[in-house]
Amino acid sequence: MNSGKAAEIAEQYIAAWNETDDARRNALLAQCWADNGVYVDPNVEVTGRDALSRRIKEVQAGRPGARLEFMSGTDAHHNVLRFLWRLVRADGTCGDTSIDIGEVGPDGRLTKIIGFFGPPPAR
Repeated sequence: MNSGKAAEIAEQYIAAWNETDDARRNALLAQCWADNGVYVDPNVEVTGRDALSRRIKEVQAGRPGARLEFMSGTDAHHNVLRFLWRLVRADGTCGDTSIDIGEVGPDGRLTKIIGFFGPPPAR
């Protein structure tokens, strides 16, 4: 996977997290998320595109007006990508920088995202 394709996938994925319209969010996820893709973060694990869309909607409901923004470019090798992002609240304040690491399947869609929130722990 080249860096251009990885960036495109990550852009679609973050756009889906920022999309509040169900139909538009589902269309974005159809482009970048495998039917049975797995999403894992410290709070939840969901399997499938519909389950991820519902999770995104839940997160949006808990943080009205917030959005995710990239804090890095997208790095890729083999079928794996990673990027940094942060939450920007409706009032403009920002959350910690977080990292997502993803696997991309043969069809060019994400099969797994593993998310970590905030800075890594101190040694």
